[in-house]
Amino acid sequence: MADKAVSEEASMDGQAPKPTSIPVTDNTVWADASPLLDAACIGLRYGELIHGDNFNLFAAMSALEIMDPKMDSGIVCRYYSIDEAIENGAAPVPISLDSTIDVQCTIDIMDHLLACEAAWHKGHSLAQTVFSCIYLLRLDRTASHALLHSYGRVIRATCKAVLSVVSDARTHEEEDLFTMTYGLPLNGDGDEKCLSMLNAVEETISRQLRACKATSSKRRVSEDLEPLQYNPNLEEGFCKALLCRLRFRKHFFHVLTCMKRPQGRGLELARKHIASCISELEFILKSAEFLQSCSGESCEDDIDDKTTASGREPIGFDASLNSRLSAPTPPRAIKILSWKKAVEYFVKLLHDLDVICSYSLDPHLENLLRFVVQFQKSQPDLVARSHLQLLLVQDGKLYGRDPIFAVITKAAALPEATKNHDIQKNESILQLGQLVMNLLKILCTNAAWQRRKLGKILQDWRVIYLQLELALRNEFGEVSSSSNDENICMKIFQHILIWVEEQTYWIACRFLMLGFELELYSASEYCMVYWYSYAVLIKLAEKTHLKMAVSYDTAKRKGKKKRDSPKDLVRESRIPPAVLFLQCYICLAEGLTMMLAALRNEFMILQSPSPFNTEQEKFVQHFELLQRACIPDHASYLSFKESTTHARFSTLVMYNYFKDAQRIAKEVKSSFSNDPDRLAELRKLEQVAEHNSVALNLICRLGALDPSLKVSFEFSHHPFFATAVVRRS
Repeated sequence: MADKAVSEEASMDGQAPKPTSIPVTDNTVWADASPLLDAACIGLRYGELIHGDNFNLFAAMSALEIMDPKMDSGIVCRYYSIDEAIENGAAPVPISLDSTIDVQCTIDIMDHLLACEAAWHKGHSLAQTVFSCIYLLRLDRTASHALLHSYGRVIRATCKAVLSVVSDARTHEEEDLFTMTYGLPLNGDGDEKCLSMLNAVEETISRQLRACKATSSKRRVSEDLEPLQYNPNLEEGFCKALLCRLRFRKHFFHVLTCMKRPQGRGLELARKHIASCISELEFILKSAEFLQSCSGESCEDDIDDKTTASGREPIGFDASLNSRLSAPTPPRAIKILSWKKAVEYFVKLLHDLDVICSYSLDPHLENLLRFVVQFQKSQPDLVARSHLQLLLVQDGKLYGRDPIFAVITKAAALPEATKNHDIQKNESILQLGQLVMNLLKILCTNAAWQRRKLGKILQDWRVIYLQLELALRNEFGEVSSSSNDENICMKIFQHILIWVEEQTYWIACRFLMLGFELELYSASEYCMVYWYSYAVLIKLAEKTHLKMAVSYDTAKRKGKKKRDSPKDLVRESRIPPAVLFLQCYICLAEGLTMMLAALRNEFMILQSPSPFNTEQEKFVQHFELLQRACIPDHASYLSFKESTTHARFSTLVMYNYFKDAQRIAKEVKSSFSNDPDRLAELRKLEQVAEHNSVALNLICRLGALDPSLKVSFEFSHHPFFATAVVRRS
């Protein structure tokens, strides 16, 4: 036990710790284990370790390696405690008696805190990033330094606001360390007044900037105002550098508070603060040249790796002080982002938040799902996704204002009047509402977590469909024996049943597509993935078409038309644009399936027999969650083999699926002239279809004659639908 205690307190250079720094109690006896460890090292060969008789593999996995900085949380580089660090002058207040150096060092602290904050957002622990700052750990000490004190308070309040958002959204499950505060001093008295303190400091520096710009006659009026520092040649540059940093902090804190207002009431104001934040970040970047010229250090070669704009090392930071707060896990080796990378991170974060704030809070679930999927394409980080989730789901309602049942009835294409029907109290309907909210939350997580959760909830959606179907049969029976009110209830159930099936296949489709984004499929598995995608897309298009047809029929009956006009008959016979859009996906999926199968059957390309698992086992691994939920019915490995075994290029040329996809994409473009995202998607699909059609013809003409012909697949035009590339080796 004594050895363990000493090992945790030993320094990296092997020096014995200071006796005064080790807390001694009546029940503790400290002994120097260094001679024992030195003797053991001499007697041990490489790979051997000392262990007791009861030491086993499980214990080995949980063991700590003494003196390893990544494993031994007891290692202390310089100080054993915050108080010792302060006593040794690690975080002086004031930083320097020379006001110019004091200002320079304060700016360095601000820049390094920005880099630490970005590293925290990226998933590192708060203790080893932002709160590696000794000034933040003892913020009351900085009360005499108005600039540092006000900045520290707003940093602490900002961290608290970000923690609150991520914790409330519960997206922190992706990165458990994010919300661990380790007993850090986050709740300071008076932090609610942090902005008023910051504003006062900002106003003082603004006056100092105006004073240094003023003419000699006007300067006499400002003689009572003490300058920021006493080098007149540097005054303006330092004032500007400080102001843009203070203003960024102020506006960023406003962004966080505005976005958390209920029902999206603060989004418009948040956008104004976001624009101000981005503007101040530009000024911060511009200040780097001035700060580097003042630093007096030549660091042009590695300035991009520095955590400050000046390139100097900041004062008042020691990540090792909080290393023991990382229990129960060993401390991580953390590399703080460079200052430039940190600024880039915040620019992207602000752009992502601006996209969220600019959203129109559309009550149509279909449009909302499309927005979330489109938003995820920019790969937003945890903080932005947490804000999106909190906006979407508040108090069990969409945007905190629209009841989930009303959202479901609108999505199921039911009349507006049905949103207040008592059927919403049905247990199965209530469970469906919960599933919808869970789906929205899942879609706000990162791609890997999202795919995992989507695969699991597919069974829940399938079960709720069966429960609703059973409730429909049990409660309403035959249509002829029903009252008018019961007939309305039955129609609501029927519409919702169709929509639930459509939504289930949408989730399955999203699950499959995310596999491409996460690079879970090898080239030899593309054939089975596109085959399964084709089967799911067929069902999705079928259910979407059915929902629209039922909706059209309901609207027509409501209009009480006695006779169908020729225009109505033509309109009814047309395939809706949304279904044609899906048909374009279907043609590409089928075309790629058959092309890949033909390459394997005729040219033995993309065959990679694995020594570990068979093709059937891979099929099960990829689609097990879908098959458990019977999505779609009868989609088995046997049916996949039957569909692809006889694929030949001669057949593919006769019926070119890619040309069909091209034709549909061109035809349906006019229907989405007001939807730029879908138009962009159609252009991508058209490019994939065009290139694959050319590749198909080339393979058919030259494949058998030219053995040097090589075919590979790239995702150069679309993230999910591959493009065939034909080359000569």
